[in-house]
Amino acid sequence: MSDVLARRFAGLRTQLWVFRMLVSSRMLVLMSPAKYVRLVRILREQGTNATTSFALAAVRNPRGTALVDELGSLTWQELQDRSAALAVGITDVAGGPVETLAILCRNHRGFVDSLLANSRLGGSALLLNTGFSGPQLADVMEREGARVIIYDEEFAGVVADARARVAGLVEILGWTDADPGPGTLTAEGLIAKHAGKVPPRPVTSGRVVLLTSGTTGTPKGARRSGGGADELASMLERIPWRGEETTVVAAPMFHAWGFGQLVISATMTCTVVTRRRFDPEATLALVDEHRAAGLSVVPVMLERIMDLPAGTLDRYSLASLRFASASGSRMKPQSVVAFMDRFGDVVHNSYNATEAGQISVAQPADLRHAADTAGRPVRGTAIRIVDDAGVDVPTGTVGRIIVRGASPFDGYTAGAEKDFIDGFMVSGDVGRLDEGGRLYVVGRDDDMIVSGGENVYPIEVEKVIGAHPAVREVVVIGVDDEAFGQRLAAYVALNDGATLAGDELKTHVKAQLAGYKVPREVVVLDALPRNASGKITVRDLPAAGGAA
Repeated sequence: MSDVLARRFAGLRTQLWVFRMLVSSRMLVLMSPAKYVRLVRILREQGTNATTSFALAAVRNPRGTALVDELGSLTWQELQDRSAALAVGITDVAGGPVETLAILCRNHRGFVDSLLANSRLGGSALLLNTGFSGPQLADVMEREGARVIIYDEEFAGVVADARARVAGLVEILGWTDADPGPGTLTAEGLIAKHAGKVPPRPVTSGRVVLLTSGTTGTPKGARRSGGGADELASMLERIPWRGEETTVVAAPMFHAWGFGQLVISATMTCTVVTRRRFDPEATLALVDEHRAAGLSVVPVMLERIMDLPAGTLDRYSLASLRFASASGSRMKPQSVVAFMDRFGDVVHNSYNATEAGQISVAQPADLRHAADTAGRPVRGTAIRIVDDAGVDVPTGTVGRIIVRGASPFDGYTAGAEKDFIDGFMVSGDVGRLDEGGRLYVVGRDDDMIVSGGENVYPIEVEKVIGAHPAVREVVVIGVDDEAFGQRLAAYVALNDGATLAGDELKTHVKAQLAGYKVPREVVVLDALPRNASGKITVRDLPAAGGAA
């Protein structure tokens, strides 16, 4: 068989596999010929982008419930009608085309309305972190050229810096707790004013600008157009989504992970249940009340759920839940095991990158084998572990994680570029593979601490400290040291009622790790600072000095 025929045969086999996965998951279903005609028309008018799936869901099940938030429920068709009206209203108040629409909203209908309105305008939706400071927000908006912002009323003070620095800034409130009064632009007001109107067909396909987490500096904007059917099928092979079920999306939708869960829900025509602020018990209640099949969280949310008293956890069965998907940061192994012991083997841990999409998934069996694994690569994605020279390292050896997958990355908005080695993207993370092909992420490439000539990855020390029964959460960093170059400092938050001396914790680490991996300082805090996506913000830690 020639190489050409072999490639064609392999391509056909992949297409058949994709079709089988989409049918078995009920993503593809039989519909009337008229609906197929409408689907084709939508694809021609809107193109294929990250939010096209909402319009397609409205064709498949227009009267089906699409979104449930604190204000009630909306159908798929109502979302389309609202976003069309909002798009017309945005163009009206902006006085012309809007190339970049900034969105600073929590999880609610205003976020979704804004996202879809941007798609109808063919612009770039800039998803802003709800944990931004005023200067951060203004920096990002200036860099991205955003002149229109839709935000929740609670963030009015944060927007003040942008108001002072962005000339002619157009402000629209996406959520208000009370009537804002006459003259205030609101998304709901624009929707009501322009109800029934439809914007003209956009010249370009809408895009979404996702921001990297930015725990140590100003986050970069990454343009993503959305993956294809093969990427979706690869995810469905690992996580048991089913069409037209219900998913509770607790992860923040402005973040790549929460945004992805929202889009996948629309792609599967799954009802999205969400609330503006995460509350661990309320999240459990939503799963039981709506008989949700899926729960999407960031790891710290799963940890907060398992921190609830046993009596509280006993009130919820989560009997309908088939998967709880988590991503965004390392999961605390004890919490993963505790969740599965109580609610069943349903946890799926995804290793993603804003630039690369889904890279690997740890299924429940993987997590039972090793609760800290990131699992195996999804189909169509290849992972290599290499040294600084780009040469593959032996199994079990820590090295740089490089990735090659099918998910398109359209580049950073500010012109920066990712590094590549032999066609593989350099993730910026370091890790190892075990004999079973499971990935373990050890930390960021620039997280490595050199103390007295020895290399230390903080995550290894954090894992040991986090296993101490008194410790609720921990982060280990390197601080400058004249004698050793760097020394380790551990910041810990303790469980309620627990006490722990620094020397006791150091003894605990020394019993399991080499002496040079024992933190020289232990700082006890009430809680570790985190951004809105659940990641610990190192820059907000106090200087090590008042050590325990």
